[in-house]
Amino acid sequence: MKKGIYGLVVFVLVLGFSAFMDNEREEMLKIGATLPGDDIEMLNIDNKEVTLTDIAKEKGLLVIFSCNTCPFVIGNGEKSEGWEKRYPEIGELCDKLDVGMVLVNSNAAKRNAGDSFSDMQERYKAMNYNCYYVLDENSVLADLFGALTTPHVYLFNSEFKLVYRGAIDDNVNKKKDVKEKYLNDALNNMVNGKEIKPETTKQLGCSIKRV
Repeated sequence: MKKGIYGLVVFVLVLGFSAFMDNEREEMLKIGATLPGDDIEMLNIDNKEVTLTDIAKEKGLLVIFSCNTCPFVIGNGEKSEGWEKRYPEIGELCDKLDVGMVLVNSNAAKRNAGDSFSDMQERYKAMNYNCYYVLDENSVLADLFGALTTPHVYLFNSEFKLVYRGAIDDNVNKKKDVKEKYLNDALNNMVNGKEIKPETTKQLGCSIKRV
């Protein structure tokens, strides 16, 4: 009986420790936090290594954790057009505002199931992406950010401080039905020195597939 109780206690402690470690790993950056992992070299779709510092521009940096396989990104037929169809438009706005933009693929557990580097290169061309698209090997950057989903948006100002985190807008299904353009508003307000409101929104998407 004592052995059974002891075993149960050990199991509960191990389970609790594992949950603690998961929470530590996936704790999202708070507003005002400094950009982490800015010196990590990642492979861009042009086969060149880049860092977040390389990608950032004078007015800031937009980081979107994305992938090639999640329905929230790529859509789900007639039910949803997905958010990636808005990436080129967001890229144009970032370029206009002098903000760097990068898509980050952290789906380390799906490299052989649609999220390989060659898959990323093909997706980039097919969907007319106009920003960096980098491979986050072993989800290192995602862990530093506490990124949870695809997509998951993080916007940093010129001082590399986080000013907005969350979703792109309020309607993944249809762009024409969007009522709140969270990211576009945050970008414009950041560059123009206006208050960003809301600073955070609920991220929606598939979980990042870590190993």
